[in-house]
Amino acid sequence: MLTIKKMPDKFRNKYRISSTRLQNWDYGRNAAYFVTICTQGREHYFGDVVDGEMQLSAIGELAETEWLKTFDMRSDMNLIMGEFIIMPNHFHAIIIIGKNQYNTDGGGDGHVVDGGVGDGDVETQCIASLPQTQQTPPANQFGPQRKNLASIIRGFKIGVTINARKINPDFAWQARYHDHIIRNNELFERICNYIISNPDNWDADRNKTN
Repeated sequence: MLTIKKMPDKFRNKYRISSTRLQNWDYGRNAAYFVTICTQGREHYFGDVVDGEMQLSAIGELAETEWLKTFDMRSDMNLIMGEFIIMPNHFHAIIIIGKNQYNTDGGGDGHVVDGGVGDGDVETQCIASLPQTQQTPPANQFGPQRKNLASIIRGFKIGVTINARKINPDFAWQARYHDHIIRNNELFERICNYIISNPDNWDADRNKTN
């Protein structure tokens, strides 16, 4: 297990990529992913930060409940819940898609993919252990598209929206979300610390609009 150490420096956003999918990567594969989802217009539906701590509103509590339910509802995907935080107008989470019956073919083997440059490059599949480097990227033979990261996020957003609109009919998410494939243990730890320290850094957060 990783020992999470709180870092003084705010984690930079450069590792996050747009929800435009990384080409030739199957988002159902065994890997760790960092996702960020914002509310429409960056409206503060989820609560407020008070003295460096997030105080959830009723909608914020709904969002937390729906995220926790995700892992029970999708037990067949062998999901592992990493650090997550619900902020006033956005949500950060690490989610690991484990090896399962849907990703055992087409490259879902936990190997390292090497040989690229840029924020979208995939370098590692599994955080618990880093196996030997694989020189050739896996074949682009994707499994069922209902059993991937996009389907997880879609289900979460729908669940929150249906229930949140019972409280506030105006509630909505941004249509897109941000994701990043976590490439190594160092980056995994940095992202964990970034998520944990989000409330402390709220005043300087680029997502804060009001």
